Amino acid sequence: MNTNPNPYIDDDLKALADTVRRFAEDRVKPGFLERDQTRVLDRDLMREMGELGFIGPELPEAFGGLGLGCLAAGVIHEEISRVDLNLAYINLLASLNGQILAEHGDPEVVGPWIRKIIAGEALCSIALTEPRGGSDAANLRLRIERQGDQYVVNGEKTSISAADQADIAVVFGRTGTPESGAHGVTALLVPMDTPGLTTNRFECHGQRAIGRGSIFFENVQIPLNHRLGDENKGFVQVMQGFDYSRSLIGLKCLAVARAALDETWAYITQRQAFGQPLSAFQGVTHPLAQFDTEVEGARLLCLQGLWLKDKGLPHSAEAGMAKWWGPKLAYDVIHQCLLSFGHGGYDRGPMEQRLRDVLGYQIGDGTAQIMKTVIARTRAGRKNVPV
Repeated sequence: MNTNPNPYIDDDLKALADTVRRFAEDRVKPGFLERDQTRVLDRDLMREMGELGFIGPELPEAFGGLGLGCLAAGVIHEEISRVDLNLAYINLLASLNGQILAEHGDPEVVGPWIRKIIAGEALCSIALTEPRGGSDAANLRLRIERQGDQYVVNGEKTSISAADQADIAVVFGRTGTPESGAHGVTALLVPMDTPGLTTNRFECHGQRAIGRGSIFFENVQIPLNHRLGDENKGFVQVMQGFDYSRSLIGLKCLAVARAALDETWAYITQRQAFGQPLSAFQGVTHPLAQFDTEVEGARLLCLQGLWLKDKGLPHSAEAGMAKWWGPKLAYDVIHQCLLSFGHGGYDRGPMEQRLRDVLGYQIGDGTAQIMKTVIARTRAGRKNVPV
């Protein structure tokens, strides 16, 4: 009999979450602040996660995955994110890019890379954004030209997560005419050590361990068999995977909000003011009670999106809701929790780092405005919401 009240998390998934939580508390949490300062991901820890099956568990068994489904990936994302949102970016990149590679790549080319990703031996970035446009992702300038048995890539990608730490990247560029829009975009698998490819790194406000930067391509030569999907259809085909990652992002951010709330509830029952615990004052507890309610509701929405994907059902609207609401709500929650701790929250430490890390998710992978447009198109029809 399943005694778990959550309709999406059965006993097997609950047991998986418990296992990951113990690992996260013992192995991931201790280095949380240090990785923010050094700005380097722990590759040894990444391999440990791979050995335990915590990276890309939903990926096909044919590529070394466990085939457990997207909800399984979701509960792992939650537990790692709860203690370190940065390290959980490894899981996010693996789930998004692993799915893209498995569904659209030549098995002989992508197979070895997917196995390395799952094992925690390789990190795969996704290179879509360019200097002149982020939200208008179909309006790309990076040029991919076919020359004989290879593609030649020239241009720049910017604000790319793990740009200087990734081993490979899924790169989108224009093979069609500028007027072709989304229907003239091709995606390639690009090893980051390819001649002619260089990177830099930004000094970002948060997510410093994973980092963001630019990737520069100068006559970078990529074999034809490294193409992902059909030529000129990469954007239309490959971008469908973003519905999945958007639900995961919402879930990740809400896990951080939940950790902040749990700590704050405990703190206000211990801290005394005017002869009473802070929890005696409605001005302190009511904002936390409201946010606690909203976090629970938003989490269920994210899980619903993953459940729908596991069932092969449409989930674009739910994913859009999860992506705009989850990060914004998490930021607001953590902000309130930080204020509840006073100067102890404002000082450099877990609470202020959480605030910095979560903020970036309101920008990357689609802004709130773009997500609301996605939702509107699913409700009213694309032809009625053209922009």
